[in-house]
Amino acid sequence: MDRLQITNKIRSGTRCKRTPVRVADILIACIDNLNGFSEAIESVFPKVEVQSCMVHQIRNSLKYVASKDQKPFMADLKEVYRAATKDLAEQQLDALDKKWGKKYPLVINSWRNNWPKLSTYFKYDPAIRKMIYTTNTIEGFHRQVRKVTKTKGAFPSDMALLKLIYLAYCNIQKKWTAPLQNWAMTVSQLSIWFEGRIKLSL
Repeated sequence: MDRLQITNKIRSGTRCKRTPVRVADILIACIDNLNGFSEAIESVFPKVEVQSCMVHQIRNSLKYVASKDQKPFMADLKEVYRAATKDLAEQQLDALDKKWGKKYPLVINSWRNNWPKLSTYFKYDPAIRKMIYTTNTIEGFHRQVRKVTKTKGAFPSDMALLKLIYLAYCNIQKKWTAPLQNWAMTVSQLSIWFEGRIKLSL
């Protein structure tokens, strides 16, 4: 949707349909490593399981690894986050520490300090892991909003900006109707993990 289309929608008063939703529970929250984020979520939803974004952790790690070492380091790191179980992942993390710990202690310490929240997803099956290991979905939403707003140098008012973001959201949400792959199997597994917290019509 280009700027002219959005402007026309604003002028015509077009609105996207939305139904007010009250969030009563969150099963799993995938977050970045922003300080206090997990504590804030847990204060409102005490039963939530928190998974730190694995992609963020990897990107931040590579910032402190020399370019000549990044390829072999990543090969070893993949053995950690792609492990079949948490126990195997921890064994691979120990191996990573043994090989790279003296050269990159800051990176290894970051993985160990963040491990409780990085390793949450190992308890789930691969289909669920794929859904919760990264915040890329919400970042994709942010990129699409920025694509619309960056074409304007300035906004006459805060309301003008809010209208533009709202109409961008209306356009973006049209893509959210496609069903998730193997969702029937995934939701049945979640209903077992979170017994009594997911209501299925059977």
